[in-house]
Amino acid sequence: MRWGALGIFIIHLGVRLALDGPQIWVDLVGYNLIAIVACVALFSSPRHNDPLAIAFLVCAIASWTCGSLFSSLSQFYVLPLSGEYLANISYSLFYPFALLAIPRILNRRTSLSVTEMLDAAIFGLGLTSIATALIFSQVISVGSGQSFFELFYPICDLALLITLAIASITQIINRRFLLLALGFFIYLLFDYLYLWDRFQGSYQFGTVFDNGWLLGIILISQSLWLSPAITREFLPIHPAFIALSIFISPSLLAMMALRPGIFPSYIVFPTIATLFLAFIRMTVSLRQASALTDEKTLARTDELTGLPNRRKLIAALGEFSQVEGALMLLDLNGFKQVNDRSGHRAGDQVLIQVAARFARVLPEGALLARLGGDEFGILLAGSKIATHEIAQALQACVSYPFLIDGEKISVGVSIGHVDNSEGGDLLAKADAAMYRVKRSINS
Repeated sequence: MRWGALGIFIIHLGVRLALDGPQIWVDLVGYNLIAIVACVALFSSPRHNDPLAIAFLVCAIASWTCGSLFSSLSQFYVLPLSGEYLANISYSLFYPFALLAIPRILNRRTSLSVTEMLDAAIFGLGLTSIATALIFSQVISVGSGQSFFELFYPICDLALLITLAIASITQIINRRFLLLALGFFIYLLFDYLYLWDRFQGSYQFGTVFDNGWLLGIILISQSLWLSPAITREFLPIHPAFIALSIFISPSLLAMMALRPGIFPSYIVFPTIATLFLAFIRMTVSLRQASALTDEKTLARTDELTGLPNRRKLIAALGEFSQVEGALMLLDLNGFKQVNDRSGHRAGDQVLIQVAARFARVLPEGALLARLGGDEFGILLAGSKIATHEIAQALQACVSYPFLIDGEKISVGVSIGHVDNSEGGDLLAKADAAMYRVKRSINS
């Protein structure tokens, strides 16, 4: 099955060279049979292929085949006007499916993030806008009577060509890539030659020229029978190129507004598409930044009390050496008995209320953190006398009972106070001071 399409193609080419003029069995049946066999051959390709790559490529070739059938039928039979539109729509569907298939054909293990795919699309459309403005505007004159599809096809062909160019930078070049690129290049080359002949009025149906598209499709189909590239990390596009692509689009639109007629109107399509994707990229980036901020906040927040956790306190401790103040570690006395007697739910409620009382006592700017269990930490700026007064206030604020589910629960607190001026490992010193206080209470 792998070589079926190529075998029929060679026979068809020989018959085409031997005959003159369009023939139903040659140009309608035989011609489109080659594309159908190429589709069938894709389903028989090795299992190392990505199923989505096969599905997208089959849809692309099948869409082109449908367009070819409508177009061929119109050469031998009188079809309603809708037949021409159906042919053009079918041909047009080849492009989105091909653009989706290319990355997966080259490397099925490459997993791109949304931002990486958007960056590639923005860069590709930006280059398409430039090329459309600088190249097609010189080849295709405005007002020459071209239909929408006659302008749409070359722009899409260029987008495919740029996609392959980007893939050559971000993927490993191997036989699979070369065969795929050659197939698309031949397909696109004959697309451009066809459009040129149409503009010149020299195109003739039923000649060897038409076999060019089939040759491209066969090579594209054959590329899936070769082994994919060894996985490597996707090389991101430099932000400067993304910024340039985004800058070009409004610049082209502004020039078209200030000097009407300087560029053909069909340039609007890739430029607006570039700006649209840029807005989507910005929205995705803002959401990702917000999510990262939330994750960072959650990583430094105690889930039960909503206070900063040990990680946050240690991070702040590094900057705290520059100001006058004190580090205090607080450990609740009698909290274990609360858990044993009233349960962990009551213990959690006590911790929440203790945190609230501590927060009310502390001045603005102080950092209160829950370090784990029944242990809290405080970073407090101020003189030695002022911080000792705050420590006494903290002891006083837990001296009266907590009301939990109608039950009065009492706990105390041991405070290890270390002046910032002492230097060294303040956390270890405060911990030692706290346990000295705790031992003195228990003795």
